[in-house]
Amino acid sequence: MDETVFPDGLAQTKPPGNATYDALAAPCPRDTTALRHRLLRLSVRLWWHPYWKTGPSVPAVRTELRQLSL
Repeated sequence: MDETVFPDGLAQTKPPGNATYDALAAPCPRDTTALRHRLLRLSVRLWWHPYWKTGPSVPAVRTELRQLSL
């Protein structure tokens, strides 16, 4: 399978989302409410990005983005 080239909006949102998720998963995280709100906001931005209306095989490409290490 060829590697998908993701638009900047998706590529730039994934690392902060991962960092926020990791901060929440850490032992005794601080300010969990703010972290949860940030994770929700970033997740919504990823989920509803316009790319998904034009991308081929959306479930497979979403999985590829999830597995991509940026």
